[in-house]
Amino acid sequence: MLRVIYLTIFLFINIVSCRLDDDNITEIQNSMSRGRFFPLFSVIRFANSQCLASNNLNGTCFTKRECRHYGGTPSGSCANGLGICCVFQKTCSSTTNVNNTYFTNPEYPTTYEGQGRCTITVQRCNSNICQLRLDFLEFTLASPNTSGICDFDFLSVSGSGSIVPRICGENANQHVYIDFNGDTPIMLSIDTNPEYATDRRWNIRIQQLPCDATYKAPNGCLQYYDSVSGTVTSFNYGTTQNPRAPVIGTRQIANTNYGVCVRMAQGYCGIEWSQTNSNSFTVSGDTGAIDPTLLGSMDAAEQDMDCKKDFVIIPHPFENGVAVDTERFCGNGFVTKTSFSKPFVLYVITDGDEIMEIENKGFSLTYRQISCAT
Repeated sequence: MLRVIYLTIFLFINIVSCRLDDDNITEIQNSMSRGRFFPLFSVIRFANSQCLASNNLNGTCFTKRECRHYGGTPSGSCANGLGICCVFQKTCSSTTNVNNTYFTNPEYPTTYEGQGRCTITVQRCNSNICQLRLDFLEFTLASPNTSGICDFDFLSVSGSGSIVPRICGENANQHVYIDFNGDTPIMLSIDTNPEYATDRRWNIRIQQLPCDATYKAPNGCLQYYDSVSGTVTSFNYGTTQNPRAPVIGTRQIANTNYGVCVRMAQGYCGIEWSQTNSNSFTVSGDTGAIDPTLLGSMDAAEQDMDCKKDFVIIPHPFENGVAVDTERFCGNGFVTKTSFSKPFVLYVITDGDEIMEIENKGFSLTYRQISCAT
């Protein structure tokens, strides 16, 4: 009697929620009949790497089954058509351990009226994850009050090893880096007050960064830029006016103390900081009472002991090639400074009450790295 043995093969694909590099792969095992009882198996492998979805968001290359299993949305193909570009979009009361997750307001991209607290809990993909990068693709909340305090709406961070100030107002295209505190999950919370009527909307991309990544932000850097030149703005600088303070008040956010770091490019030894335009540095004092023609000028710039509450710090600065005997700068104008101190960093400090900083909006500074050959 011929005994036919049926062999059942269970295909198990090892899914690593954190898809960061080509070491994470998906295997698809296909079988083809070869003879009567001898099947031929072929294994197709593709990297679980980042992909660009058809909706222009960043996703991760999965099979369709994997994508749905982990709560993602298929959006286009990847791996030469073998995989699905899977996008992970989460909203209130959610949890994620997947790289490239998007945290959005309910019913996004529709605006949100506000209904209290909206949270997402971020768990490490694996033990080699040390940091998050949050990119504010869209970020519109209520502005701070007349004292610069984010009281109605704000983003806050808990569970992290980093100190992150409350952030509110208009912050599209800003970013922050947040350190994990061991295995403790990080919670992002956006509080909204429905008693204040405004159109709120946010879309925050959450990237998980390996401990050994060269692009990870150094310790103490809430923001980190890696280009040879660029522009740095304070939080809520993008607001054209503060609708909560139509007569007096500030757009500058109170209670901030953080570092903005710039990665030193190869062949560059220094950095130059300058105001983006004549109205792009209004950090302290009553901006509304100043002659507009003086804004941005040397006469409106202040430094040293005049900067006690709100100011920026540039380590070991030079002005026109001459060393400056202070590192603090404030007022309503900024004179170009250079620094050869490493690492390249700009510190930002504001106190707990901005009510006297009338019509201030913070700063927008342009940086340019200086070649070692200069």
